Amino acid sequence: MPANLPGERILARLYLRSTDLIHTQCAHDWIVTHARKAGLAGATVLEGIAGFGSRGVLPLSPWHVSTPRPVIVELVEDVARLFPFLANTLFPLLHHGTITLERAAVLMYRHRDLDRLQAPLQLHDRIADLSTLPAFPSTGSTAMQTTDGILLRIFAGESDQVDNRPLHEVLIAKARELGLAGATVLKGSMGFGAHSVLHTTKLLELSTDLPIVIELVDTEEKIQTLLPHVQEMVKEGLITMETVRILPCGTRAVGSTAS
Repeated sequence: MPANLPGERILARLYLRSTDLIHTQCAHDWIVTHARKAGLAGATVLEGIAGFGSRGVLPLSPWHVSTPRPVIVELVEDVARLFPFLANTLFPLLHHGTITLERAAVLMYRHRDLDRLQAPLQLHDRIADLSTLPAFPSTGSTAMQTTDGILLRIFAGESDQVDNRPLHEVLIAKARELGLAGATVLKGSMGFGAHSVLHTTKLLELSTDLPIVIELVDTEEKIQTLLPHVQEMVKEGLITMETVRILPCGTRAVGSTAS
């Protein structure tokens, strides 16, 4: 088996629901706590505001605390520590969700004042061959079925619109129409973009254009079908693509992100 690349770290992203449980504890809390006990380098929980996946659409309702929300748990570590944690500690207890293992490349950085991009938006060549990773350990009597795919991230602003509708709503609707497996929308509390204007949720500097990130995971062929629509809809922002290895939890469809 090829050795891990020098200095390489793997980012594992776990796509869950806020109401998922492990041993009566919120799954994302349990994962972060046990990742720390296992000595992993880092863990972060990101809460989404909307999404869809194999278990349906997840709109965020401010009126119901118990309404399921998409949640992403990010774990950072090398293969030698990360794979045993996922295979031996997490998989036996996690019955829903999708996990991706990934590296990143910038696909587009567009400024509103520049001329519209003329050439069709294209995926880069895969920047790092995932074959350098060892085979994922079996989690029972059968080996884990993995699929290589693409994670598309669209970094935009909360106030961005398409035909007087929020950009993320239009993109999610188009992704569902094209048959993509899932999508997650994340809202940031601080950030800046192409104009270097800082947006924040601080009380005295309340912004109406906080950053959002729209994430879509699926096979390369499915992501390709969405790109022309992304190019037309995203007037300003950053788009990245990442080669990912998709690990479905339980009997899940490939790429079903919001769960």
